[in-house]
Amino acid sequence: MNQISHIISSFSPEESLKFESFLQRRNKRKDAKNIQLFKLLKQGELSTELICNTLYGKQNRAALYTLKQRLHESLIDFIAMNKIQGENSIDMLLIKYIMVSRDFLFQQHYNEAYKLLNKAEVLAKDYELFSILNEIYHTKIQYAHLHPKTDLAKTIVEFKANQKSYFLEEELNIIYAKIRNNLILIPNERGSILDFESFIQSIFEEHDININDSLSFKSLYQLISIVNLSAFIHKNYLKVEPFLIKTYSILSSKKGKEKQLFYHIRVLYLIANTLFRNKKFEESLEYLESMLILMKSSNKKYYKLFYLNHLLLYVLNKNYMNKQEEAITLLEETVRKKHNDQKSLLEIQLSLLMFYFQSNTFDKAMKLLNQLNHSDQWYTDKVGIEWLIKKKLFEILLHLELENLNLFESRLLSFKRKYYSYLKEIHQERVIDYLKLVELYYKDPSIVTTTKFHDLVETSFEFVGPKQEDIFVMSFYAWLKSKMQQLPVFEVTLNLIEQAQNSST
Repeated sequence: MNQISHIISSFSPEESLKFESFLQRRNKRKDAKNIQLFKLLKQGELSTELICNTLYGKQNRAALYTLKQRLHESLIDFIAMNKIQGENSIDMLLIKYIMVSRDFLFQQHYNEAYKLLNKAEVLAKDYELFSILNEIYHTKIQYAHLHPKTDLAKTIVEFKANQKSYFLEEELNIIYAKIRNNLILIPNERGSILDFESFIQSIFEEHDININDSLSFKSLYQLISIVNLSAFIHKNYLKVEPFLIKTYSILSSKKGKEKQLFYHIRVLYLIANTLFRNKKFEESLEYLESMLILMKSSNKKYYKLFYLNHLLLYVLNKNYMNKQEEAITLLEETVRKKHNDQKSLLEIQLSLLMFYFQSNTFDKAMKLLNQLNHSDQWYTDKVGIEWLIKKKLFEILLHLELENLNLFESRLLSFKRKYYSYLKEIHQERVIDYLKLVELYYKDPSIVTTTKFHDLVETSFEFVGPKQEDIFVMSFYAWLKSKMQQLPVFEVTLNLIEQAQNSST
């Protein structure tokens, strides 16, 4: 029942109550068990055997399978109904306008039909719904001979202009596919994308498209998402930053941008994230402030959806601006509450674990770590293997700090067995080199203050320059350097960040 449970887990308490009411209205039989099944699945991962016994008092898997199928269909219908009533209401409204206007035309109510089509045209233009505009113009042209007030020549010009916009949107889908394919195929080597803007521009030129205000925020979001993916894969946010800022500036004064609120918010988040990864915390916070303003607009339509993403990036900036107490307080308040966005909540928990570790609050860090007790595969599925590797690294270091030496050895051995091959495949051998140095420190703590160890550290890592170096990589390195310098880990972390910010390379 993974698929159904996954859908149910995404429901807010309000949505759960609405769905139960939806099922009650649909149920024709008083003994229907769909609401009972829904409530059971809300509780978490229950076995099929337990669910059968609860519902039927015996094992009746055939009946449960049928009930599950019906519940799944009801979930789809409920979600579809909510979407029609919610964020896609404009699309559905315009489709209704077109259907009613065509009925009016069939009934020979031509003036009423064209009034409705004109109203639909204005709305579709505002929201840049090119495919729906196509249908509106098609209908207007088809029946123009029955409505003398229609300027046929003008309508044909508008129809052809819209076709170009519609074609542009379709071409962009092809471009996105090509860019994504190329990024995946590019070897994960330092500096492999020396001029990302040229790379993107060459593909646009191939399709005779300019990066200008003809792009919608939806198109910009797709493009920036791919650029952001490249930066994530190659750990090179510095190279893509100018492209993102320049592209956004072209569209920032775009007319009607408030009509594409969802994509505008996402664009601001991705740019703020890039600036954070490049240690430009004040600039990142400025984009986050703009993002928050949009989140609160339109009756907070998207506030809840983006709340955790915004909060996490906000506290990460604050942490590295030496406002760790504020960052910890905000995250502690957050993890005490229930949230539907499980991926973002896991990212928040990992960040809080890092903050505890940086502040030497090891008992709190261990308590939080013990709460993250799902299987490795579960975490990989939910939030990705990079998250899991960071968690494992913190666990290894934490056991070392708390002198749980048997656990340290077992966790280190397990990490080597499970992840060393993967790290080599993705060319992240420096994680392996890092753990070799950690192991040397474990075997002889006094070695870290020696010149020999310092030299070994310098020759073990391939540093890419402080400005480009990943901020989370620097955070792990700061722990090792804190042992070498005999200073608190967070103080060393902030020193490294400051050096990177002041560096010219």
